[in-house]
Amino acid sequence: MAEYGVSTELKLRRSGLRPTRQRIALASLLFAKGDRHLTVEELHEEAIAADVPVSLATVYNTLHQFTEAGLIRVLAVESAKTYFDTNTSDHHHFFVEGENEVLDIPVNNISIDNLPEPPEGMEIAHVDVVIRLRPKSR
Repeated sequence: MAEYGVSTELKLRRSGLRPTRQRIALASLLFAKGDRHLTVEELHEEAIAADVPVSLATVYNTLHQFTEAGLIRVLAVESAKTYFDTNTSDHHHFFVEGENEVLDIPVNNISIDNLPEPPEGMEIAHVDVVIRLRPKSR
């Protein structure tokens, strides 16, 4: 979850990342609109529209650095598209097929029972539930 009221530069430093000009610009764009889900391409388009000179590869690398630092989560909904989620709290997702829209489901709305025992020496880090939606057939 975003630390509201904390400067972008301080948020990056607290996460162990050096606050470079490009990281600050991308983090500002990423977190300015609250919790949301977006792809590398969508953030790149926002950066270009905001006159932030950054390559698609830099956006990709920066989002993965933010993920490793715990600032965002990766949500693999489709094999061809990865979404980055600014809400790092425990929650699940609806995915609207055909519209490529991801919506949050609060974690207390789903109960998950009877998870398998993880292999020796491993523990379950997180369970992601994605419920796929489409318009009703007539």
